[in-house]
Amino acid sequence: MTGTVGSALERMIRSAIDAALVLAAAAAILFGGPSSAGSAPSRGIVAARSIIALEPPVDSVRSVGLTVADLERNIEFFTGVLEFRLVAVDERHGPEVERTTGVFGARIREATLALGDEQLRLTQFIAPEGRPIPIDSRSNDCWFQHAAIVVSDIDLAYAHLRRCNVRHASPAPQTLPESIPAAAGISAFYFKAPEGHVLEIIRFPEGKGDPRWQGRADSLFLGVDHTAIVVRDTERALGFYRDLLGMRVVGQSENHGPEQARLNNVEGARLRITTLRAQHGPGVELLEYLSPRNGRDTPADAVPNDALAWTTRLSAADAAGLLVAMEAAGTPVVSRGCRADGRVSPFLVRDPDRHLVLLEPACAPGRERP
Repeated sequence: MTGTVGSALERMIRSAIDAALVLAAAAAILFGGPSSAGSAPSRGIVAARSIIALEPPVDSVRSVGLTVADLERNIEFFTGVLEFRLVAVDERHGPEVERTTGVFGARIREATLALGDEQLRLTQFIAPEGRPIPIDSRSNDCWFQHAAIVVSDIDLAYAHLRRCNVRHASPAPQTLPESIPAAAGISAFYFKAPEGHVLEIIRFPEGKGDPRWQGRADSLFLGVDHTAIVVRDTERALGFYRDLLGMRVVGQSENHGPEQARLNNVEGARLRITTLRAQHGPGVELLEYLSPRNGRDTPADAVPNDALAWTTRLSAADAAGLLVAMEAAGTPVVSRGCRADGRVSPFLVRDPDRHLVLLEPACAPGRERP
């Protein structure tokens, strides 16, 4: 379709889709919140999607991001200890950076790291500097987030981390028992990056996890399987990640017992775990602590340049329409002035538990996926 008539028609279609997305979000609110993980999305979302016939809004988890105070120290840790590859380092400032981050006067240095097909982004705010991770942070606090790194041998990986004097978060690797059918035989260990960000090494036995991790012995550290976030209410979180973003639920489990408690290092831990995935990239794992329920909320004054601010970076097929739907649903938008000339630049929002999510327009056909 070319020419003035085609352009006008395209604008009309675009306006109709945007209006339908507004109706989708409004209907979702009017018809009630999200349903359980195993059932269909809310009536409003279903009705709106049937009108506009869109694919799931999010097609990829592009990367998982950490905010750090010392970029070089963290690059050395991730490449030297965990075998990530350094892909790129860049430094940016100016109005666009301020708009996206919502931080006035922001100047950032950002490193892109890769392990297998997955990426991590490390962002240092040169100005203004943020606050460190609270020293008394625990795994059931609502600001908790980690990246899970798949290993081919949990014992060799743990021995390697010990030789590198890595700080423990778990007392030792834990293997989950047969009494947790969905997770039986999975071995994992929590540890800390140089500034206190929690990471996990994980090994999946045969028949568990993504099939691409099975039978791999080509390297000790294989890739990033998922990022895990603590949520207060699974149903509320599913309303965001499943019903609004269109990610699909691929796994559910209720984990408890001494092995799970020691993995998280939270006495008496009992968790409802729900794993979601987009078409590409790592998963997003929701961790709801059924007990104990004394984890702290993310501070109301937390900002993206604080070290507790992880960012899950998503690719959206229709970022403009998704922004309309999010605004109608009352999703807190951190970015400022992300619309210009009829287009939407990457924008940062907070999920229901105040975790940061960055939405970016999807790659055009034929372009390499970041």
